[in-house]
Amino acid sequence: QVQLDESGGGLVQAGGSLRLSCAASGRTFSNYNMGWYRRAPGKEREFVARINWSGDRTYYADSVKGRFTISSDNAKNMVYLQMNSLKPADTAIYFCNVAVSLSDFYTDGEPLIGFWGQGTQVTVPS
Repeated sequence: QVQLDESGGGLVQAGGSLRLSCAASGRTFSNYNMGWYRRAPGKEREFVARINWSGDRTYYADSVKGRFTISSDNAKNMVYLQMNSLKPADTAIYFCNVAVSLSDFYTDGEPLIGFWGQGTQVTVPS
């Protein structure tokens, strides 16, 4: 059974930084894309960032480009999201995702088949 455990969320002032971590376990994740999504209060879940398993290809939502960086450590089955210059609009629950089947690497949509973590709350007060 696949398990994704996010950590690193919290409350941070605008302009601050946080680093989210996602620990994946339960199967071999080679050749899968991994990513982060978020759901803000009253909104649908949206794409944030994605990385391929080899770590040499990334894709970001326009809203976080230049501020967030996704990375991975294959040996540890870990994915990270470094978030800098945080804004109140970044307040959301952040979900780690393993994409088993994706329509396109450069899609903002959700995977056709994937696994999800329980999420970690990030709050940036206005």
